[in-house]
Amino acid sequence: MKLVIVSGLSGAGKTVALKQYEDLGYYCIDNLPLALVGPMARRAIRRLDQRFDRLAIGIDARESPKEIEKFPRYLEYLREQGVETRVLFLRADDPTLLKRYSETRRRHPLASEQVSLPEAIALERRLLAPVANVADATIETTNKNLHELREEILAQVPGGGAGKLSLLVMSFGFKNGLPEAADYVFDVRCLPNPHWEPTLRKMTGRDAAVAAWLERFPQVNRMLGDIRQFLDHWLPEYERQDRSYVTVAIGCTGGQHRSVFLVERLGASLRERYDSVAVRHREIWETTERRAQKVAP
Repeated sequence: MKLVIVSGLSGAGKTVALKQYEDLGYYCIDNLPLALVGPMARRAIRRLDQRFDRLAIGIDARESPKEIEKFPRYLEYLREQGVETRVLFLRADDPTLLKRYSETRRRHPLASEQVSLPEAIALERRLLAPVANVADATIETTNKNLHELREEILAQVPGGGAGKLSLLVMSFGFKNGLPEAADYVFDVRCLPNPHWEPTLRKMTGRDAAVAAWLERFPQVNRMLGDIRQFLDHWLPEYERQDRSYVTVAIGCTGGQHRSVFLVERLGASLRERYDSVAVRHREIWETTERRAQKVAP
C-alpha cells in the first residue's frame, strides 16, 4: 500500500495536488480526520482492497490543533505498520496567498470576524508546522502557475508522467468537413489516390491491396515519416503541460484510402511509445452506422 499525505497552506495548491494524484490513479480523500487514517490503513491492508493500494489524503488547518500536534506520531505509527507513506507539503509567501484569496474571494478556513486574513495565514503557518517539519518534499508555489505546479507534482511521483497522455488518431474526408476538436490536422490530398484505380476504389486503406499500392510511392512514406517526426517532437510538450488527451486528424478527399492507411500506420507506431492510443476512421465508421440503421427493424 502506498499512502501520500498532502498538506499545505490554504491557497498554496493542495486541491490541485490531490486532483493530480487522482488523475494518476490514487484514491483521494480530502480532510480525512487524522484519527481515522490508521484504522483505514489497517482495514485496507487486512482486506487487500485494491481500491486503496494507492491512497492520497488531504490534511489541512480544518483538522483540530491537538490532532495536528500528534501528526509525527501518526506518521511513525503508519510506517511501523508497513505502510509506505510520503508527506508532501505546499507553501507560498504571504503576498501571494493574499493575492490568491482576493482573486478567488474564498474564505480562509481560519479567518473570522475577529481574525483577519493576514492573521489567519500566520496562524495557519504555526498550526501546520508539525506537518511541514516532517514533510518528505516541500513545493514552493509562489512563482508557479497551474501547469508548472502540476508538472512538479508529477515529478514527485515515480513514473507519474509516464503513459498519462491518451491519443486519438483519426482519418476523415475533407469533402465532409473538418473533424471537431482536433489538435492537429494533416492534409494528405497531395499523395497518389487509389480511388482512380478501379480495382481499389471500393476498398479502404485497411485492405492489404491498397496498402501495397500506396507503399510503392516514396512520397507516401516520406509523409508518414514527417508526421511521426513532428509528433515525436511536440507530443512530449503536451505531456509536460499535463494534457490528458490529444487528437491527431489526417484527411484526404473522401476519407477512405490515403488517410485511413496513414492513420493505421501512425497508430501502430505511436503504440510503441504511448499506452493509450485509439484509432478511428470517421467516414468508414459513419458509413457502417448508416448501413446498420437501414437494415435495422
